[in-house]
Amino acid sequence: MKVFIQNLKERFNKISLPEYTTFSFFAVLIGISAGLSAVIFHHSINFFNELFFEQTKEGLFFLGTAAVIVLPALGMLIQAIMIYAAPDISKKRGVAEVIKAVALRGGYIPFRTTLFHFFAPVICIGSGGTVGPEGPAAQVGGGVSSKIGSLLNLSDSRRRMFTAAGAGAAIAAIFNTPLGGIFFALEIILLNDFQTPTFSALILASVTASAISRIFLGDSSVFVFSDPQFISYANLYLFAILGVLTGILSLLFIKYSGFIEGLFHKKILKKIPRWAAMTTVGALVGVCGYFYKDIFGIGYNGINHILANSYAWQIVAILLVMKFILVPLVLYSGGFGGIFAPSLFMGASFGYLFVITANQVFGLNLDTTTFVLVSMGATLGGINSIPISSILIIFEMTKDYSFILPLMLAVVISTTLVQLKLHGSIHMKHLEQQGFNISHGRETSILRSIKVESVMRKDVFLIPDNATLPELISNMMGNPSSTFYTMNDQKQLNGMITESELRPIIMEYEQLKEMLVASDIATHNVIRVKKNDNLDHVMNLFGKVKVDEFPVTEDNNENEIIGTISRHDVIASYNRESLKFNLAGGLARELRTIKKTTISKVASGFSIVERKVPQEFVGKSLSMIKLRNEFGLEVLMIKKYQSVLDTDDESEIVTIPDPDYIIQMDDTLVIFGKDENIEKTRLWD
Repeated sequence: MKVFIQNLKERFNKISLPEYTTFSFFAVLIGISAGLSAVIFHHSINFFNELFFEQTKEGLFFLGTAAVIVLPALGMLIQAIMIYAAPDISKKRGVAEVIKAVALRGGYIPFRTTLFHFFAPVICIGSGGTVGPEGPAAQVGGGVSSKIGSLLNLSDSRRRMFTAAGAGAAIAAIFNTPLGGIFFALEIILLNDFQTPTFSALILASVTASAISRIFLGDSSVFVFSDPQFISYANLYLFAILGVLTGILSLLFIKYSGFIEGLFHKKILKKIPRWAAMTTVGALVGVCGYFYKDIFGIGYNGINHILANSYAWQIVAILLVMKFILVPLVLYSGGFGGIFAPSLFMGASFGYLFVITANQVFGLNLDTTTFVLVSMGATLGGINSIPISSILIIFEMTKDYSFILPLMLAVVISTTLVQLKLHGSIHMKHLEQQGFNISHGRETSILRSIKVESVMRKDVFLIPDNATLPELISNMMGNPSSTFYTMNDQKQLNGMITESELRPIIMEYEQLKEMLVASDIATHNVIRVKKNDNLDHVMNLFGKVKVDEFPVTEDNNENEIIGTISRHDVIASYNRESLKFNLAGGLARELRTIKKTTISKVASGFSIVERKVPQEFVGKSLSMIKLRNEFGLEVLMIKKYQSVLDTDDESEIVTIPDPDYIIQMDDTLVIFGKDENIEKTRLWD
């Protein structure tokens, strides 16, 4: 296989094609791969559903109709065995893992992780687990795209772009909504980090994946409903009310999910084996499904029944409560799946109850289909923090422009209400719990974590305001810097001179050498940066003005220059920090298991070691102790061991810190650097 790929790359490289053509080819290839992955994923769920609910059920004939209770429990038991067999891989689940790969690892996802998270959700959903396929499909699409990018030796930036495109394309294929897939990747995977090449890749990949989906799965929507009937614009307030209520529902679900997650991780799984907890949850799903079969699996059939007015409101209310309760139980006990489909199911149920209440209690005559669809979009947007994607997914499924305004109104209100409370998506909260602070994409996140003081150069070339032109030229010729700063009689920064100002003057040197002094040539409107500014702020300034260097001043005195920082310094620092993040991600397992008495060799002359913090570090921030400057070391992670509840067990909390992290007494630093520098840290113990 490797030989074939290598030959293919060599032949492709021999063809002289424009850059955009090559880019488009890769994007379409990613779309085809993600689309086929989504199709195979879809058929695999159907296969396992048939395997469990037809063939396996026949083997449990002695249980009669109660056999369906056992099937979800059996599926959860199989997943528990998979977790036991691959505990590290099993933790890298869902959309959050794709975000982490794109933001921190240049889009790299190990293919064994992709394979594991293909089969685990298929077994969960196929055996009746009441979760969705969309999150796992995005992970599979992103993983397959990442593998293709690695095989083709694409750069980190290209692989990052195509991994995100693959995740979005898989969503486009699952829902048959190309625009929804594009904006899912932008809103969730790329954290709204919009760039023109990325957008082009998303479009090409998502449209291609949707075409593949339509070829193999058909062109019809997964939901069946009558044409929505929009009421008068005077009644838009009803959709605003629905938006508020679905926002509250979304918040309650998120809060309840957090409670269940903490309950399992801090209490239940500390006291009983995971397989027992998962099997019990599976049996609970089976009991519910025995009485209400629409609770099994993805739930699209249940949504279609609601849209068709096939159920009484009491049954819909029961289904809503069951879905609300069971989904977090399945996921946080250890089951694999997503929350997109459950969000749509709960939204459909809630919208149906809303319109029935309005019609029967208040005597209105509202269209059930319209309010159910709007509620689906509002709940999907609220729970997942994807307002644009939610609007487009519902709009593309209905292909009806008439109710786009109420849909937008309800989705925006619901999402805004959630964001006012949550300040981020549910996926980002999961990453924060793992110790990853990713809020603006990889580049911005890294740059915001670095202070100017740790990067600046202290060799500043200052000259007096009254220096003559010959003195200025002499200084310029004798120093490697191309930028000089002028100072007044009080030794305060007064101006800046670069080669661009000097070059035209040198052409007329003989005429001007007795006439000009430094202050005549200098630019006096000098943009300064402070030593505690971050590099993201500096990089934004470089984008606004045409200079390659800024003077650095004290925070409380902008006229006292203490150093300089160049565009090259910022880029070099970013590359260094990016390497550190990649190292932390790529060696995560080793970093979490390394002992303080053990030195792990990473490369010739470089190692990783764990050290307890010395007393003098306690209470200080990482930026204050200046490990990079004073010791030549990088902090990759911080470990903390805490007692769990009232037991003697200890849990390990691992954090990837930012420079403002305050060191505490019980912290343990995982540090990386040259062997001779690490040797000096032995004195800490």
